[in-house]
Amino acid sequence: MNYEHIWNKWSDSSQFSGVFSVSDENGVVFEKCVGLRNKSENLSNNKNTAFGIASGTKLFTGLAVCKLIDENKLSIDARICDVLPYDLGQIDKRVTVFHLLTHTSGVGDYLDEESEDCDQQFQELNKKYPVYLYEKLDYYLQMITHLPPKFEPGERFGYSNAGFILLGLVIEAVSGISYQQFVSEAIISPCKLEHTGFYRADSLPANVALGYVENNDGWKTNIFSLPVLGGSDGGIYTCADDLDKLWRAIFKGKILSENMLTEFYKKQSVMDETESYGLGVYRHERESKLIYYAVGGDAGVDFFTAYLPEKQIVFSALGNTTINTYPLMEMTFVAV
Repeated sequence: MNYEHIWNKWSDSSQFSGVFSVSDENGVVFEKCVGLRNKSENLSNNKNTAFGIASGTKLFTGLAVCKLIDENKLSIDARICDVLPYDLGQIDKRVTVFHLLTHTSGVGDYLDEESEDCDQQFQELNKKYPVYLYEKLDYYLQMITHLPPKFEPGERFGYSNAGFILLGLVIEAVSGISYQQFVSEAIISPCKLEHTGFYRADSLPANVALGYVENNDGWKTNIFSLPVLGGSDGGIYTCADDLDKLWRAIFKGKILSENMLTEFYKKQSVMDETESYGLGVYRHERESKLIYYAVGGDAGVDFFTAYLPEKQIVFSALGNTTINTYPLMEMTFVAV
């Protein structure tokens, strides 16, 4: 497979800032590290640079919830109103853990990405709820519980950030520790993900890419655009090598039991003819080809990672600007 041809064919490859990596069981087969992780100090992105992956974090959240189910500490059919010690306001009492995991809950979303005015919603939220206060998951409840449901639980797939915030709160209620600590202890440490973590935006460690947004005044970092600490709907940092380790740990049964793994990756909710969703992971099916993937995008963040089980290939793109990597993902899907 000529991955360099795919890279060169991508129209935005010359403007991309980040890492595009393809690996098989024997290691990296193609990798491009381009652009700067810190523009002020002229520091380049490299293979170990950690990037924010926005909603790509939902893959970690799905795995964490499934692990609690696997350990019989949580039922997938549990109603969240019976699990969470909060007044859930207008959230439908019929909503279950399964509904949240499959984006079929219909819960009103504090940031509704199905809406055409999503960007405007985001700006209004930031004015009312400054991002430096987004430190604990229960902070989000004031943005969610007053919202009316979008549709009946189980009616359809409807992408939900609020649903995954609620899953993070479920993890905290069941485990007795913070969501971030649980993910670290249950997934990051056992899988030896050395450059992965919920880093605070105001105290990033070494070799972490700053996210950049371009406006009329030039390039600005995204520190005033995203929560200071990532949560269960988005915000973890990771690198290409750690994503390779994660996918291989998932499919070698190092995180979930065989039965739970089957439930995790099988089709649970349908998006369209080629796309469906498991319990925290996207599925792409075309011409008998099956690919599992996660995606994320936000101010100064664009991301995808995917696993092709037939060939045991992992391919990931981690960007620290708003260059859209979706076309690159589509091109790779078709090529493999």
